[in-house]
Amino acid sequence: MMIREIRPDVDRDSLLAGAQFADAFRVTVSDARLDARAAAMRMFSESPRWVQALLDLRNRIVAPFGLKTSGEREATSRGMIGLFPVLSETPQRLVAGFNDHHLDFRVIVDVVPSGGAKDVTATTLVLTHNWFGRAYLTAIMPFHRMIAKTLLKQVSVPASQ
Repeated sequence: MMIREIRPDVDRDSLLAGAQFADAFRVTVSDARLDARAAAMRMFSESPRWVQALLDLRNRIVAPFGLKTSGEREATSRGMIGLFPVLSETPQRLVAGFNDHHLDFRVIVDVVPSGGAKDVTATTLVLTHNWFGRAYLTAIMPFHRMIAKTLLKQVSVPASQ
């Protein structure tokens, strides 16, 4: 299984108008029945310990600045997946994310047929609002790339029965 970085192929304006940052990673999985919600659940419901440790550290650092540590308060009728409120959903695409003072972000999980398999793409969009948002994005970027690839790798592991 190989995680590939690809050029983001989403309509930024409809998902997060004005987004200044976008990246996307793709993996092909053999589970032909996989849909976007199941893929997102595999990605975001459980994190490896090192990812959780980084998130805990991030939350301790940003809490004094009043930044959100999850989107729980913004939970929608579509529910939450991991820390993220689900904003829209079809079997082929799930959009999650939330808005904060420093930046808004969206995570888009697309699942499309690829022969007898499925291509799963995780796209991240970010719209920064101020110098703090830009500095924050710059600081987390190396970690974001590692985490995105690691979480996408979890899609190839079938959910526990």
